[in-house]
Amino acid sequence: MNEDVIARIQRMVSSRKLAEARIAVALLDNLNHALTATASELAETAGVSQASVIRFSQEIGYKGLPELRIDLAQELSRRALELEQANVAEGGINLTDSMAEIIVKLAFHESLSINQTARRLDVDAIERVAGAIAASDRQETVGLGASGLAAHDLAQKLQRIGLNCFYSMDSHLQLSLACLSTPKSVVIGFSFAGQTLETHQALALARGRGALTVAVTGDTGSPVAEVADEVLAVSVRESPFRVGALASRVAQLAIVDFLFVRVAQLCQTQVREAVESSKDAVKPLKLGSAGRAGN
Repeated sequence: MNEDVIARIQRMVSSRKLAEARIAVALLDNLNHALTATASELAETAGVSQASVIRFSQEIGYKGLPELRIDLAQELSRRALELEQANVAEGGINLTDSMAEIIVKLAFHESLSINQTARRLDVDAIERVAGAIAASDRQETVGLGASGLAAHDLAQKLQRIGLNCFYSMDSHLQLSLACLSTPKSVVIGFSFAGQTLETHQALALARGRGALTVAVTGDTGSPVAEVADEVLAVSVRESPFRVGALASRVAQLAIVDFLFVRVAQLCQTQVREAVESSKDAVKPLKLGSAGRAGN
């Protein structure tokens, strides 16, 4: 398993099965207690049956609760060592943290988010998506809020190497563009929780038009993931101070870079020509450049 046990438990918080969501919340509320708790104790804490606890363990990839506990103990030890090495006393950001502590903690968590996402990412899936983008005649990226920033970033990168990629901050225009998709199109939707209605609608519309649809999301069982032909999974632990979706945005941008670099490799000749042309176009606008020397 590439994804660590805590990340898998976090994903279950948004499960549409109430029992699974309750167990995930109970585990995350006290991970250390979970190391020694019996199935009966966890069931009582979560307000579910013992059988539900066993099914939960199996749902996230274990034979049963004992195997989950072993993996959890190892993961907690590894994270404690990471925090110690990073000189971070606590995992979350507190109201009493100094500016220096905030910087260290955010740098640590954002770096960890990228590493977790890289471990969890399906390499074969991202290879297929990159190949499809390189071979397509039209692309669109969709997303709102912090996810919209990642969608915009990918669109800009693809445009700069000469690809026909569309993005709009207007959610209605995103839907209109999705309606113009063809079987030769690739539409990529960004939604960390996988619950964004407009992103779901855009992917569903594009899929109905025969386009290849891709979801970049933290929940592979979410509604947005369900309307995608390919799913690229984001794995993060958000700080309690989740203003602007800090860690999730960084992880999504990492996937953008992974994907873009592979597409650029597949379009080498086109990339060189496009990049040189774009450099020449903006060179006169650079301060101190030869193009402005006489102005």
